[in-house]
Formats: sequence, structure tokens, C-alpha cells
Amino acid sequence: MSKKYVFAGVEEKYSSYDTANVLLQPIPYDGTSTWGKGADKGLEVFIEASENMEVYDIETDSEVYKKGIHVLPAIEEDNSPEEVYSAVYSKTKSLLETGKYLTFFGGEHSISIGVIDAFKEKYKDLTVVQIDAHADLRPDYLGTEFNHACAMYRASKSTNLIQVGIRSMDISEKEHMNREQTYFAEEIYGKNDWMNKSIGQMTDNVYLSIDLDAFDPGIMPATGTPEPGGFDWNTLMIYLKRVFKQKNVVGFDIVEFAPIEGLTAPGFLVSKLYYKLLSYQYYGK
Repeated sequence: MSKKYVFAGVEEKYSSYDTANVLLQPIPYDGTSTWGKGADKGLEVFIEASENMEVYDIETDSEVYKKGIHVLPAIEEDNSPEEVYSAVYSKTKSLLETGKYLTFFGGEHSISIGVIDAFKEKYKDLTVVQIDAHADLRPDYLGTEFNHACAMYRASKSTNLIQVGIRSMDISEKEHMNREQTYFAEEIYGKNDWMNKSIGQMTDNVYLSIDLDAFDPGIMPATGTPEPGGFDWNTLMIYLKRVFKQKNVVGFDIVEFAPIEGLTAPGFLVSKLYYKLLSYQYYGK
């Protein structure tokens, strides 16, 4: 039986399913990661950190938890990548019928494939904005198309994919990449013109997928494949706030949090990031 979690330790009237505007679906799956393991352990640390976070957001002058955030039972499918994909896809399809705002917490990045496939059926003009160190555009890897290295391949063929913060890829992925809508980390460092340019390439409805290795490992070392040269906190928050302000962000996921024992800062960053995204969604307009 799945353990019950409460985000930020808020009282029942703000955390029950019936009163919640926001649903958080945990998918603690780590079956296809190929180097650092532990993304299946991120949920507990994320929730614990959220309980120690101030729930007033200075920037938006808001307390977004009062919109209601309900943590659903985790999808604990741990068989083949294909079975995990099917479970995630079908669950997302049913959640999309609830009318609530949907958010997802990994697990590694392969969990996003099923989520995006469900969202793109509902939103025919969907833009997927991938914040990530890695291109994730392999058609298949290690015998499956549902590997974390393939997380955005299907989206690249069936949605308007925009990739931001990329700084690691295999040469074979170039043929699947839309260079005009790819923002490499070294090209955008210290600049901000790319922000409005990329937003101008988005359709109205946007799904946001955030791999935590997009952040520089100096502030986010707790991820499976940390790459040097990533985002600092404030730059990425400025960008994300603009996206939420100018577009209809229909849902989002946060993936690849692999906690490091004894290091609490990364867990706090992740819980703060999740709360910031909700604050932008409801109060950052």
C-alpha cells in the first residue's frame, strides 16, 4: 500500500483530494538510469524538505498552498520500461479528466514520456519546454524506446519541442534536434535575449519538463548525471516566471532528484522549485 504524503505539512483542508486544485503525482521509478542511481528515493526527501519550507512566497506575495495541493498515491510500477510507460500514460489520461492542475514528480526522466503522450492528445497544439542538461533525443537506448536517454524523442516528433540549457548530447541526436529551438547552455550564459525569443516560439499551451541536472551541480549535485555549466537559481526563475506569465502552462514535471545522504540543500531546492512553479501558475501573472 502506498504511503500517504502531505506537501509542506499543511492542514487537511488544504491537502485533501476534494478541496485541492492541484494534484501531485509521484512516479518514483529509476529503472533506466545508467549512471547515478537514487531517483526513486527523491520523493521522501522532497516531502521532508517541504515541511521545513516557509509557505509565504515573497516574490508573488502569496500563499499558494491555500489553493490546495493533494499528493496522490505513488505509481509504483517497477517492471519493464514498457509497463511503466503504460501505467503512467493511462493514469495521466484519467487524471486529465479531473479538471485539476496536474504536476508530476519523478523518478528519472523516462517517466515524462507517458505523461507527455497523454497531454498531447488533450492539447493538440502542445509545446513541450524541456529544461535539461541533456538532449534526451535518442530513438531508443539499451534496448528500449522508454529509456531516460529517449525522454524527448517522441515529443520532438509530435509536439513543438523547445530545449533549454542543453550541454551534453551524443552526435547521433543532432538529426532529431530543431537547432532553432535549442538553447545550449554556453550560448545563453550571461544573456537574456534568448528568453523572449524562446517564448515567442511557443504555442499557447505549454507543458514544462524540468530535469534537475539543468541546474549547475554547484547548487544541485544530487542528480544522476551532473553536468558542469548549468543554471543558477535566479536566472532560471526569471525565465520560468516569464513562461508562466505569457503562456498557459498546462502542467509540469520535475525529475532526476537523487538525494545525497547528509546533504539537505538539494532537497530544499527541489521543494522550493515545486512551490515556486505553483506560485507562478496562480499568482505570477
